[in-house]
Amino acid sequence: MNLLELGLNNEIAAYLKDNQLSNFSIGRVTQEHRERYVVSDGENEYAAEISGNLRFSANSRADFPAVGDWVAMTIYDSDQAIIHKILPRKSVLERQAVGKFGEIQIISTNIDVAFIIQAINNNFSINRLERYLTIC
Repeated sequence: MNLLELGLNNEIAAYLKDNQLSNFSIGRVTQEHRERYVVSDGENEYAAEISGNLRFSANSRADFPAVGDWVAMTIYDSDQAIIHKILPRKSVLERQAVGKFGEIQIISTNIDVAFIIQAINNNFSINRLERYLTIC
């Protein structure tokens, strides 16, 4: 796999160039685990954390990386990285954060295609399907 297969396009490449981010490695967040991330550069995956500056400048949880985000990062070990910047998102799938009134939880970003799949056996629910369609 490479960055093009992960979704890198001319718009993202132009943003990197226009914002002097060419000194950073580029990657896409594939997993999030309580402010710890797995980022793929198309060839390798890195356990990543956000930089102190990114953490300090965040106004809310929505300013942190989410699955699907493109990020500028520094690789400092064979499998470790620091995320310095989140590139602009073109789409966001979000919901009300559970137990946190007024806060949103980002489920995923930069989504091109989504599939809704349900089993048709004993757990099928028209109401659940309608909720998922409303999100879209």
